Amino acid sequence: MSSPALTASHANRVISLVQDKARGRQVAAHVTSSWSRCLNEYGIEPHRMRDTAVLEAAQLRERQQGFGELLGVAKAEMESLFDQISGSGYAVILTDADAAILHTITDPTLKREFRHAGLWHGALWDERHEGTNGMGTCIAEKRAVTVHRDEHFMGYNIGLCCAGAPILDAHGEILAVLDTSSAHCGDARSIHRHTMALVNMSARLISRCHFLREFPDAHVLRFHSRPEFVGLLHEGLLAIDGDGRIVAANDAAIEQLGHGGRQTLVGQSIETAFQFTFAALEARSHNDSATIWPIRDVVRGRRFFAKVRVPANAMRAPASPLVVNPMHPAMSNPRIEVSDRHVGTDSRMKHNFACAHQLFSRRVPILLQGATGTGKEAFAKALHRASAWSDKPFVAVNCGAIPEPLIESELFGYTRGAFTDANREGRPGKILQSSGGTLFLDEIGDMPLSLQTRLLRVLEEREIVPLGSDTAHPVDLHVISASHHDIRQMSQSNEFRMDLYYRLNGTTLYLPALRDREDKAELIHVILREESPEDEIVQIRPDALRAMLEYRWPGNIRELRNVLRTAAALCTENTIRPSNLPQELLDETQKASAPPEIAVAEPVEALGARAPLDSAERAALVRELERMRWNITHTAEALGISRNTLYRKIRKHDIPLAD
Repeated sequence: MSSPALTASHANRVISLVQDKARGRQVAAHVTSSWSRCLNEYGIEPHRMRDTAVLEAAQLRERQQGFGELLGVAKAEMESLFDQISGSGYAVILTDADAAILHTITDPTLKREFRHAGLWHGALWDERHEGTNGMGTCIAEKRAVTVHRDEHFMGYNIGLCCAGAPILDAHGEILAVLDTSSAHCGDARSIHRHTMALVNMSARLISRCHFLREFPDAHVLRFHSRPEFVGLLHEGLLAIDGDGRIVAANDAAIEQLGHGGRQTLVGQSIETAFQFTFAALEARSHNDSATIWPIRDVVRGRRFFAKVRVPANAMRAPASPLVVNPMHPAMSNPRIEVSDRHVGTDSRMKHNFACAHQLFSRRVPILLQGATGTGKEAFAKALHRASAWSDKPFVAVNCGAIPEPLIESELFGYTRGAFTDANREGRPGKILQSSGGTLFLDEIGDMPLSLQTRLLRVLEEREIVPLGSDTAHPVDLHVISASHHDIRQMSQSNEFRMDLYYRLNGTTLYLPALRDREDKAELIHVILREESPEDEIVQIRPDALRAMLEYRWPGNIRELRNVLRTAAALCTENTIRPSNLPQELLDETQKASAPPEIAVAEPVEALGARAPLDSAERAALVRELERMRWNITHTAEALGISRNTLYRKIRKHDIPLAD
């Protein structure tokens, strides 16, 4: 809480800066505007005592229920955001369009502090009640804002740091605000700017998800000027009704097409925006909705890349062949695939990749955490392939595999004659080799403390001095680091430099263990194709696949690859059978619990009639439902999918639910 003297001093500063507009230029424009509104429109005083306005419980429940599925989407994204900033003293907060707090995620040890600061469910944080702040000012300014300490209008709020970003509906109106607030914020604005970037990204993800859910019965054209961005955060979205008219557009679509506003797009035919007919789009959505294809806009003829989401009520019968306007041959160009098989279709991995891609494209360093063998290097390579510098080198350094005396020379390089047994011509070192491309520092937690200091200096100064040299070489760095150790915990126990941790941790992403991924069957087939002998297609029998899906894979993807490599070499008739699998795998799966007694089992002939992947997915779902005692919420959480997705899969596989 601020002292009376500090509160009075702050109030005098606010009033004098609002009255003297020239002096007000010392403060950010959105802060000055907000202070002026608070004084002149709302008539509130910056030195008054706290009197938090709070909704009644019934009113709060009504507002929460009014959000429907969006609240669940927002909560999931808030959990992900909190995982990235946990331990930093921030709470993640969701408000509605009136700045009423609907949901919060807070470190349990700090709940009392946040409650004391007035940040609890039902509290009203619009400017009229709380003055300038991240939530209320975001709504008033209709854009993302940061409000740092004494930028708050009310004297009792000057200990807070807030970053608020709007969650928009398909028509550009504010639905809600996503905010992070710290009750005891330091002076480091750089950390706060990093938090703001994460908040803004999470808010845009929620907005994008809401757009896709808001028009289930419309075609949704998803496009971007770069193919690797289709399906990610900055893609343009156009919802198109059954008559071929645009009914909604997101901000990214308006920005990319260069239109002055939604009024120039909404209500118009899709053919006024792009060089293809609505009939061609419909045919594309039926025949090949997963493929990305090149298109051109009407106004300037610029090339974009697009895919289309099929309406939920669309008939699944095969459509007529794709009809392409001969005047616009872009629709018939070769396919362009941007999905990465090593990222897979697991919802958490896709979310991780979307977040990482967004930040990495802006040179934000990425820290990957996960158990040994979870595919951290494959994930890093996928990020590199999707980057603007994919044509430059990807240089990987395993800090745990290189003997300690050699790490320094491997990383930083050396000049001729730098030390005994050195290469006569010297070596540039991995860091210099990666300049312009991507530097992947695997098992960064095993790097000696003495070298961490040198690495930190390179990252800060963007130049490197090889061993035995006095000449500094500039380097253009894009860094991804990884470890199976908890680097944050190591830094807190002085086993890893805290300042280097913050430099590497632009954002931390946690890769799930293989046993927790929902795309295990797909990964098995992808890796099997890679490990099969040349010019041969190796199949896997359903019973062998089922055993692999039931195994817990302590060695994760690395162990899976080794098992498949061996099985592909041992199998006969190019078919992997249970006898080709390791005995320890078979022993563990045989110990698994028996199937549930309720009527979910299928006859053997029915299983044989199903596609192997469908059978495996059905068996995995039944097993997980049984393990969670048929609790839909807990099962969805365990699988890392939404309740709606789980219900859809249950219906797909005709699994009867227990009474």
